[in-house]
Amino acid sequence: MYKIMIVEDDEVIANTLQKHLARWDFAVVVVRDFQNVLNEYLREQPDLVLLDVYLPFYNGYHWCAKIRELAQVPIVFISSANENMNIVMAMNMGGDDFINKPFDLNVITAKIQAILRRSYSFAKESYALAFQDILLDLATGEVTYQDLKLELTKNEVKIMELFFQKPQTIITREELMNFLWDDCQFVDDNTLSVNINRLRKKLETIGLNDLIKTRKGMGYLFG
Repeated sequence: MYKIMIVEDDEVIANTLQKHLARWDFAVVVVRDFQNVLNEYLREQPDLVLLDVYLPFYNGYHWCAKIRELAQVPIVFISSANENMNIVMAMNMGGDDFINKPFDLNVITAKIQAILRRSYSFAKESYALAFQDILLDLATGEVTYQDLKLELTKNEVKIMELFFQKPQTIITREELMNFLWDDCQFVDDNTLSVNINRLRKKLETIGLNDLIKTRKGMGYLFG
């Protein structure tokens, strides 16, 4: 299931989009804290961002640039500011598409589906990694162990992917952060700890206890 993050200060539009996209089987999060959009992005790790141009505190161009410093996630601008200069600005700042308000919900859904197909078609090719009796399916984002399945977030899948590539080898926090984010200098070090701790708790629910071990001052050991 793809996750979409909506950054839109008009609550009616944001809620309408959220309900509509949820019916198309998307996981949808709506940003409410417009001073900390980047923090929301890092916490949620969406597969696509719907971003309004005119927002409180900082405009959509600002947040597009900030997100682009960290990742190449698809960003679609939605705005009534549909003059050619605004569209050009949106594309130059790293946007992937620009949708004018008012928009048809079916049209915006079709555009989102097309962008997701283009962006993730290769990443979603079916292949899996195995370690002992544990299987990591990179296509579905699932871990299987003793017939039990566990659905992971995008970040958790990437963490597990690196662990599966280097089992029983100490992996430094810096290596993990560089693998997760294009440029980790803008990422709070605590963000990695939150992701690791959340992953550990999930793994424990299917009987995988103490699979990820902390090596103080060194990093993490998998296996």
